[in-house]
Amino acid sequence: MTDQHDDKKLLPATLAALGIVFGDIGTSPLYAFRESFLGLAHLDVSRVHIFGVLSMITWSLIIVISIKYLLVVMRADNEGEGGIIALVSLLQAKTSRKSRMHTVLVVAGLFGAALLYGDGAITPAISVLSALEGLELVTTAFTPFVIPLTIGILIGLFSIQRLGTAKIGRIFGPVLVLWFSVLALLGLRGIWLEPQILQALSPSWALHFLILEPATAFMVLGTVFLVVTGGETLYADMGHFGARPIKLAWFILVLPALLLNYFGQGALVLYDSKEIVQPFFHLAPGWALIPLIILSTIATVIASQAVISGVFSLTRQAMQLGQLPRMRIVQTDGEEFGQIYIPFVNWMLLLATIGLVLLFRSSGNLASAYGLAIAMDMVITTFLTLYVLRGWGWSRALLIGLAVIFIPLDFAYFGANILKFFDGGWFPALVGISIFTLMRIWAQGRKKLRRAAKHGELKASDFVKNLPTSSIIRTKGIAIFLTSLSKGIPTSLLHHIKHNRTLHDHVMLLHVEINPIAIIPSDQQIIIETLGLNFYRVTFNYGFNERVNVPGRLRLCKKMGLDFDFDQASYYLGRETIAFKRSRSLLTVVSNSIFAFLNRNAGRATIFYKIPPNRVVEMGSQVEI
Repeated sequence: MTDQHDDKKLLPATLAALGIVFGDIGTSPLYAFRESFLGLAHLDVSRVHIFGVLSMITWSLIIVISIKYLLVVMRADNEGEGGIIALVSLLQAKTSRKSRMHTVLVVAGLFGAALLYGDGAITPAISVLSALEGLELVTTAFTPFVIPLTIGILIGLFSIQRLGTAKIGRIFGPVLVLWFSVLALLGLRGIWLEPQILQALSPSWALHFLILEPATAFMVLGTVFLVVTGGETLYADMGHFGARPIKLAWFILVLPALLLNYFGQGALVLYDSKEIVQPFFHLAPGWALIPLIILSTIATVIASQAVISGVFSLTRQAMQLGQLPRMRIVQTDGEEFGQIYIPFVNWMLLLATIGLVLLFRSSGNLASAYGLAIAMDMVITTFLTLYVLRGWGWSRALLIGLAVIFIPLDFAYFGANILKFFDGGWFPALVGISIFTLMRIWAQGRKKLRRAAKHGELKASDFVKNLPTSSIIRTKGIAIFLTSLSKGIPTSLLHHIKHNRTLHDHVMLLHVEINPIAIIPSDQQIIIETLGLNFYRVTFNYGFNERVNVPGRLRLCKKMGLDFDFDQASYYLGRETIAFKRSRSLLTVVSNSIFAFLNRNAGRATIFYKIPPNRVVEMGSQVEI
């Protein structure tokens, strides 16, 4: 999606972006300011500390979100798509230099994508738990029910994923408009108590804090970072709405509302230091507490929904690029691309989220687990973006200037979050390393399989040339042999001839290629090569953000001269039984066992390619790798 919105489309797009993009960053006021004092640093509630923390929050939002993500990173779009997978694909597709640094950055980008799975489990847990903890302010009798209620809401949230969120999603925007409006009003109410708090807009207070107490300020930086954890979401969802609606929503509503609320909390605590326990909820008058808890819970559910949907999209992109095995994907809303549901990922996320709630038991404890993965992602995103923009010819002086600003700040956030490793930061790191390891094992294993398939490959031209002199009988109909090879004859065809000694009148060697760009131009989607004797090699090119549908694409082939009855076609697929060469390396043996398990349990190709199962013939073969 481009930024060419006319005035009629801009407002709906901006409203939709509010409901999807800003849920994560918009619910940070529930816990971020409070944890800056009550978290790892155990900061004293003093005027200098309050002003210093607010100044750090203000300039983190300005530098990281407003400047880095909205004005720089969003320039590095992949055909309008954003997100770290899109950025990795962009690096692969559009940079001419393939140096060692290029390879390192691609691997780092994939590791960054793996880290987002840890965030996908933490965000729903900390968001919903922080909202329901407001019930303890109504009466302490609610305290024993906070965790059961949190788990109940999370089970309900993950259970409705299979129904799709298209209809519910239409009300997300108006609800978030109400939420940000309430944030702003609550903030103004707090600022009224101590207007002097606005002095903290100056960066001098952050610098003063850093100079006066460098060790303490560094620890606080790890919690202040929680105010910008939604930055990656802004970039990832750019393809759904375009950059312009996201920027408009941020600068017109979201940023002012967030700053007003944080400063309101600061003013309240400056007025009465005891309010640091729950400054967000104490901004509201007594009569508004329960309605605010209800609204907070709804907002956190929306934030969680956005993260869950993002993990589904990330998984599909990784599958399409060959970094994860095929899994069952359910299209929940007709042809709407973004409305998908991946059952396996959904239930794994639910189990991880419930486990986090039971293990950490409070949003304060979860705040220690939150941030490390996103901090690592932001470091990786900065390097990837600068490298891509360099390949696009951006001024070296400008890129050096941006690097001088962004890289030290990113590493400062990363270093501050490392301090939380043993208090919970180990969880997203463990999840990220585990997912990344599976991605590398799968990608390398598939690469070995393709290499083995190419070994002894029979040229298509030689096969067709020798066909008239062979004893093979041609029968009526069309056979479509799906192959991972862009050249040569697939093993499934050779096995078919070996066992049946027949071949259809018309034969198509079909290769589906997923390319490292988001969307393939229409004139490059189908490539047809005539090999002779009614043999055709056809390549379907898809972008990593396009839905694969082989029968649908075959219908388009009729307009390009292949006027066959594809509804009556027989599809032939190869199914490999893997035999591994003997190895003395324990690491290799374990890696091979994991790959074999993933390969056996990968989703069926018929489902992935949308091929009618009653038209499919599978040809088994053994491959040694």
